[in-house]
Amino acid sequence: MKAVFLSDAHLQSKEDANYNYLLRFLGLLKGKIDHLFIVGDFFDFWFCKEGKIYPDFKAIINKLIELKNSGVHIHLYEGNHDFFLEKFFTNTHGMEVFPEWGVINLDGIRTLVSHGDTIDTTNTRYLMLRKILRSSIFYRIQDQIPLVILWKIARMSSKISNEHLAKPPDRLVKIMEAFTIGKFKEGFDAVILGHCHTPTIKQYVIDGRGKTFVTLGDWISHFSYLLYEDGNFILSAYRP
Repeated sequence: MKAVFLSDAHLQSKEDANYNYLLRFLGLLKGKIDHLFIVGDFFDFWFCKEGKIYPDFKAIINKLIELKNSGVHIHLYEGNHDFFLEKFFTNTHGMEVFPEWGVINLDGIRTLVSHGDTIDTTNTRYLMLRKILRSSIFYRIQDQIPLVILWKIARMSSKISNEHLAKPPDRLVKIMEAFTIGKFKEGFDAVILGHCHTPTIKQYVIDGRGKTFVTLGDWISHFSYLLYEDGNFILSAYRP
């Protein structure tokens, strides 16, 4: 099996460098991999109604559809910026969507995959906000607002959130690593996470079995991705 994992592209505008680098990178995967795992915050915001998507997202979504039609299995994990994905990506286009956690088998390697935004349980304010934004009440409210207005609000809020993305969240990586070691003790062989924007890969041996911890980094400053092939994990970066 050959698979690619990536996260945190935070796509906004087709004029942005990260958007175009990712578009080119996805084009290189056709006929080369079996699975593509998109581990959250692929989009910097996501609102869709009656199949209508933000216009700048059309090119990248068409590329995903092209990859799927070529035989690549595409799996999307919801992040803290993009959720309510299932209606469009699963019901309309047959791609697999995980609201939070997904357990996958990579040639016998039991792997836990998630965006990872709920791992830091000390961040209670964020967890409460997350619960509200994903509630059925919020879904009904946003469904009543015209898409053009929702897209404008989302673009404005993105400018504010981008300020924190420039700060390397080393503390969060440590929290994720501690969480991962606990999952290794539960029997997982690999844990793959997004959210922290810092590319990290560490190998362990526990009870004689190799274990792998990965944080995927991002497509804003690192352009990083994880390649899995025949039992091996390689954390790499796209160089335009």
